Amino acid sequence: MTTRKRISLLAVLTIAIAGLIAPSANAAATRYITITSQGSVKVVPDAVRINATASVVAATSKDSLAATAKTSAAVRAALTAAKVDKKDIATQNVSVYPEYKYATDGTSTIIGYRASQAFTIVIRSAATAGDVVDAIVLAGGDNLQVNGVTPFVLDNTKSTTAARAVAVKNAREKAASYASLLGVKLGKVNYLVENSAPTNYPPVMALAKTESDATVIDLGQQDVTVSVTVQWSLL
Repeated sequence: MTTRKRISLLAVLTIAIAGLIAPSANAAATRYITITSQGSVKVVPDAVRINATASVVAATSKDSLAATAKTSAAVRAALTAAKVDKKDIATQNVSVYPEYKYATDGTSTIIGYRASQAFTIVIRSAATAGDVVDAIVLAGGDNLQVNGVTPFVLDNTKSTTAARAVAVKNAREKAASYASLLGVKLGKVNYLVENSAPTNYPPVMALAKTESDATVIDLGQQDVTVSVTVQWSLL
């Protein structure tokens, strides 16, 4: 065997031995622990969303729609008087359809036409929401239905940041606990992923009457929750 062939053979053997050693080193370097954790904070809602519908039955669809428009105008006037901005008043739908009376024999007769206009109203000052409910009910009378009153957090930026901090803290504590049980140490963070957008759990709608017959909106507390997945390398 020539000297050149011996040198080439030695080079091949050296590369092969290095290949056998490298996977072991890489395997040790790729040890990691991955933790998914949630963080929640409680916050008192600062705004209220009202869902209301003006609805009137009349002899013709034209008359019912006109009567509904009149009720809706009165509701808007009450909202303006309560200093609710126009941008916070949104029509969800307008409808007109026949209203039937059903007999015991299964037959039906048209008794008129019902027109409806549904609104979503945002009250940015939660403390005034009860007064606003009373004002629109007074303005709309029996032609107005209040379908829902829901407290919510208008801007949850601060509470979301706080929830993220709790989620990361919980993840680190859980990872440290597992590392201790395994007899290893946490290294650097490989990645962090926020699994979903912050989740708000609104309180159940609450309407109450005080002794003075004024409507009070009970705001309660709302949970703002963030979920994260964090991976640490292990030393």
